[in-house]
Amino acid sequence: MPRSRPAPGPALAWETLIDLGTGPAPLRDRLEGAIRDAVTSGRAPAGAALPPSRGLAETLGVSRWVVTEAYGQLVAEGFLEATVGSGTRVPATVASAGDLTRGAPTADHGAHSPAEAAKGSGLRPEYRRPPFDLGPGVADLRHAPRARWAAAVRHALEVLPDAEFSVVDRLGHPSARTAVADYLARSRRAVAAPDDVVITHGATDGMTAVVAGLRAAGHRSILVEDPSWSRLREVAAAAGLTPVPVPVDRDGIDVDRLVAAAARTGARAALITPAHQFPLGAALSPARRDAIVRWVAERDGVLIEDDYDAEFRYDRRPIAALQSLAPERIVLVGSLSKSMAQAYGLGWALAPAGLRERVRLAERPRPSTLEQTALARFIESGDLERHLRAARGRFKRRRAALLAALARELPELEVTGIAAGMHAVLALPPNVRASEVVVAAAESGIAVSDLARYRATGAQASPEALVVGYGNLSDALVDDAVARLAGVIRSLA
Repeated sequence: MPRSRPAPGPALAWETLIDLGTGPAPLRDRLEGAIRDAVTSGRAPAGAALPPSRGLAETLGVSRWVVTEAYGQLVAEGFLEATVGSGTRVPATVASAGDLTRGAPTADHGAHSPAEAAKGSGLRPEYRRPPFDLGPGVADLRHAPRARWAAAVRHALEVLPDAEFSVVDRLGHPSARTAVADYLARSRRAVAAPDDVVITHGATDGMTAVVAGLRAAGHRSILVEDPSWSRLREVAAAAGLTPVPVPVDRDGIDVDRLVAAAARTGARAALITPAHQFPLGAALSPARRDAIVRWVAERDGVLIEDDYDAEFRYDRRPIAALQSLAPERIVLVGSLSKSMAQAYGLGWALAPAGLRERVRLAERPRPSTLEQTALARFIESGDLERHLRAARGRFKRRRAALLAALARELPELEVTGIAAGMHAVLALPPNVRASEVVVAAAESGIAVSDLARYRATGAQASPEALVVGYGNLSDALVDDAVARLAGVIRSLA
């Protein structure tokens, strides 16, 4: 039976919808922006067919390469879809900016809340993302590499010997451990051999194994950054370790105060994010990197390096893992959660044999052999690094758009954090409380976080600030999201 083709969409005079304008931006970027604007504004409705690349190039007076590059990027972003035999068109499921904002309430209208508007979506509440997603710690879910991962799983099913379907290796499948070791040595300049890698279900799982090992080795407390990601502090506390907060500033964790806290409490272990501190967004300065490595050696201690989004640096190459300076003292923990999506449920802990002899990682259920073999294929084929290159480009552009919008809408407020990762910190006016902004923003369909939620202790005074994420924010909604957030802040000032 022949395959059915999509019904033809409305015929449009695209040359009347596309204004390339002028300016220093490359033609390709200007064409992308013009098509994206036509789609998100609703002027190009769902199902509308785009002209063949050659025809549009002739009409606009540009090279065909410019058009094919723009089409390719917009297909990758989901603004367009390309089907063999039916050309390139606006997807039937595309949502314009108007579609996304139409149900979001404003201060002047008694509209339903985003949760109420989503009741008919079929999603459980915990899976629903708000229309304007400025929440930190969420990957770009629209660009999770589904097709390439599916290909990796199919390959794993084809090559796995029958006997390997009956067992899961204690530390991880050899192919996955080899692929991860090679990747970490290549991309993070870590000191890594296959035997040093333990495959985990993610960073939290890796942290659970490490802190249980620390507790069994006699540790009773662990130094943690303040502020920091609360989930990993909770994991440490659940294992019987007392978290000891150490302040963070724009050079990363304050190592002098870390040394003082260690002397006061007897702590010989610390959990840090040196490449890109969460949530303040600092990189640990070179002087402090050297100082903390000296401290951990002198104390015969252990550092846990949370490498949660170190692949995403936009002004320079990503800084090398701290682990490379003292591999016998540092456990490097990473995952696919921020680089791809949490749903993949895969990660690793890098701990050389000598370190594992002193801190025996607790036995944990490992990911399935099929998942691990797929991970190995995904890395070895180059798909992971191709995905990361594309993601870096998207995040760099999105961050620039976010900062430009914040400077335009809230020029008096300071934005901090290095050019990295998927979030920035926005200081608030002196008379505005972040907790109130979060609540009011939610009523306008905006997710954003209060910096205070990541504090390890309430004793340390801090200015009111928001942690503004852009990982899962649609490019088309950056300006609107910031404008709405600015309106909320001004209404509370």
